[in-house]
Amino acid sequence: MVVPVYRGAESIGPLQKRVDAALAGEQGGHEIIFVDDRGGDNSWEVIQALSAAHPHVRGIRLSRNFGQHAATLCGISSARGEWIVTIDEDLEQPPESLPSMLAKAEEGHLVVYGVTEQRSHAWWRNLTSEVGRSLFKFAIPTLNREYTSFRVIHRSVAAGLDRFQSPFTFIDGYISWITNHYATVVVPHDERVHGSSSYNLRKLIVHMVNIFVTFSDLPLRMATWLGLSASLGGGLWGLAILVAKLTGSLGVSGYASIMAGMTFLGGIQLLILGIFGEYLARINFKTASMPLFLVEQETRQ
Repeated sequence: MVVPVYRGAESIGPLQKRVDAALAGEQGGHEIIFVDDRGGDNSWEVIQALSAAHPHVRGIRLSRNFGQHAATLCGISSARGEWIVTIDEDLEQPPESLPSMLAKAEEGHLVVYGVTEQRSHAWWRNLTSEVGRSLFKFAIPTLNREYTSFRVIHRSVAAGLDRFQSPFTFIDGYISWITNHYATVVVPHDERVHGSSSYNLRKLIVHMVNIFVTFSDLPLRMATWLGLSASLGGGLWGLAILVAKLTGSLGVSGYASIMAGMTFLGGIQLLILGIFGEYLARINFKTASMPLFLVEQETRQ
């Protein structure tokens, strides 16, 4: 099991106990890998204590904050089991659902997501999440709309994740490229007990933009259609002015309408340039070959 940790000092101890209880009946044993994503609290000290007390608990500390998806990929690359579970540390995803998810995976599915019918997040986060999922599904047809961070992944899929080196990571986008052989299991969504979510509206929007630009050419196609629409609109406008001039019905042109047209067209041009700039920036980051994460310390190999 892989658990990315960001300011989770109070929750990872109870999580470890609940995971051990949930998997007590599973054959072959299990390991828990806590990846400290440098949230600024004493999570690493708690991880070290858990690792010292429990041989099946391992800890990895990153050199700085790389983000949830990068931290999760770090843990996946270090996992040794046939099935790799990823789960958040905030206890909103109940570990007691693991046996049913693993049983579903044993039916022949390479990936199993634990999905919820009702989330306990704030209304604005649920709304932006639903809108984002619908847009992602439109832009990335192979993506499972019901993806979550509560996953069971077969080792064959996990091995393929190591080949992706984009600095703008999205694990479920990678999985959709590797396989479409997935299933879902309905699980409860519990209330967060400790702290508050680190995701705010700005971070969610940035995450959505990164997914669109990294995994889809939809923004480029939108820029093309915006440019064509603006050109067509400008041509029709010019034709209407010419007809009005020839028929003598053209009055004195207004300064406001001219400025409005210039501002509109200038905004479209800047938007299109911005979209191209986002793609160029990702090409630059990719060619720079920057690592997704850097490990600073481990409790045990």
